[in-house]
Amino acid sequence: MANQTQVGGPISPLLTPYKLGNFNLSHRVVLAPMGRQRSYGHVPQPHAILYYSQRTSNGGLLITEATGVSDTAQGYTDTPGIWTKEQVEAWKPIVDAVHAKGGIFFCQILHVGRVSNTGFQPNGQAPISSTEKLIPLNGIDVSEFTPPRRLRTDEIPQIVNDFKLAARNAMEAGFDGVEIHGAHGYLIDQFTKDQVNDRADQYGGSMENRCRFVLEVVEAVANEIGADKVGIRLSPFANYMESGDSDPEALGLYLANSLNKYGIVYCHMVEPRMKTIGEKSECPHSLVPMRKAFNGTFIAAGGYDMEEGNNGVADGHADLIAYGRIFLANPDLPKRFELNAPLNKYNRETFYASEPLIGYTDYPFLETTP
Repeated sequence: MANQTQVGGPISPLLTPYKLGNFNLSHRVVLAPMGRQRSYGHVPQPHAILYYSQRTSNGGLLITEATGVSDTAQGYTDTPGIWTKEQVEAWKPIVDAVHAKGGIFFCQILHVGRVSNTGFQPNGQAPISSTEKLIPLNGIDVSEFTPPRRLRTDEIPQIVNDFKLAARNAMEAGFDGVEIHGAHGYLIDQFTKDQVNDRADQYGGSMENRCRFVLEVVEAVANEIGADKVGIRLSPFANYMESGDSDPEALGLYLANSLNKYGIVYCHMVEPRMKTIGEKSECPHSLVPMRKAFNGTFIAAGGYDMEEGNNGVADGHADLIAYGRIFLANPDLPKRFELNAPLNKYNRETFYASEPLIGYTDYPFLETTP
């Protein structure tokens, strides 16, 4: 198989091999973590076997949809978890299918924090967060969120432990590693961002204090399963769920530098242009300072097309590029990039449908001739 964008043409930077810690990748096109909301009752389903295996290439890296670390971590219907034995067993055939095709598979582990309501909580209690501030509703259905309860200082180690146990469970399910979800306005982001975190204890105030929780999670997970199997996703510039920061570049740099202490295998950051869900915006900021500060593999995400991805790798702005919506709609995306083939258009209306086929496993592959 020729790794060429055209006959006799140069090898595309996205299609060159890369060594991710102990893993040998055949190309740099990563399946981004994307919520699909088809895990009924928070248990992964057999239809996910086909979904993930369709998007697997030999030597390709895939990251799962966000997967809850505990029964308090949920904020959406039919998102998967990895805190029960049943969930671990349900993940195993999905992981096996990816490995059977030579893929490398990381499980993204998450706690939503205040992005929840009492209906998702095990005893109908308030969701937990760094704060008691409700997400400003901005026209969203008022019933979607419930005012959160501020975690007591002495409760935080239990949440750190939930991440650690989820990572252990992910390894039991057969995953190659985990990605800690520290982005997009969820619990970790609620601690790191000064727009949300209004604490007066050692987890609030200064940037060092606000980043204490995420670094405790990283340390606990790395100690549990090995730093070579741990990545993290961060979005310092984003304002998802009204979780913004007054100095996002300083925050991103502080985190990139601090993560070096733990030797984790990668840092996955969302481009500053992706301020809100699905929309690019003009932005003077760049991930380059964080990329230079972080010693491990750097993955960039956020609205990339093929040309931008190739340029990002060629220019050294990132080692790997994560693709979300176009990988969702093009299960053979690396092959399409190799052939410079046209892409299927994604249908946003079926992103979160509970239907196990439509908008999930029914996007066509390139027609191949024998």
